[in-house]
Amino acid sequence: MSVNIHDSWKQPLVKEFEQSYFKELVSFVKTEYNQHRCYPKGKHIFAAFDHSSFEKTKVVIIGQDPYHGPNQANGLCFSVNDGIPHPPSLINIFKEIETDLSIPYPKSGNLERWADQGVLLLNATLTVRAHHAGSHQRKGWESFTDHVIKIISEQKEEVVFLLWGGYAKKKATLIDKNKHHILTSGHPSPLSANRGYWFGNRHFSKTNEILMQNDRSSINW
Repeated sequence: MSVNIHDSWKQPLVKEFEQSYFKELVSFVKTEYNQHRCYPKGKHIFAAFDHSSFEKTKVVIIGQDPYHGPNQANGLCFSVNDGIPHPPSLINIFKEIETDLSIPYPKSGNLERWADQGVLLLNATLTVRAHHAGSHQRKGWESFTDHVIKIISEQKEEVVFLLWGGYAKKKATLIDKNKHHILTSGHPSPLSANRGYWFGNRHFSKTNEILMQNDRSSINW
């Protein structure tokens, strides 16, 4: 695995790439990709950073693990490639947007269109073995992505963090609440959403309100 990451992120993260845990992580990922089918494709592992440069990032959505089914994962949390059926959580995300902003339900589940506007779609773990959910957890990815969140918190201002579900909410401890905006709700998965913890959170209109209050362009969700 070569660390092909957008130039704007190299300076904030260069010291992390030199850490022993990260070198061990790279070795692990290389072995996994050589010996097993893994997702996303190698060139898409750092796709979240390629689409949303450090300077442009103004919203952060935190997921947990890439999709582990064929042709689903594209390096952006909750996103799937064009033409792939929408997973249940993504369906509920689009339903909330439909209600919140009266935006028609989209055909494509590819969220590159969000990422290109400065939404960092960051999974805590950036790789996974096919059909084995969570198989690359606790191998070092979480240390890396926690550092990404800390760097954003330290070096940027007025970023909107969307923390959905218990796992993502724990990341709030990494964020300076005096400089940034944190919106929390239940996870969009059916288990949480059907219990009333997701629908009606209006996170998409609230995010745009915060951005416009800080003289930033809103996101076309």
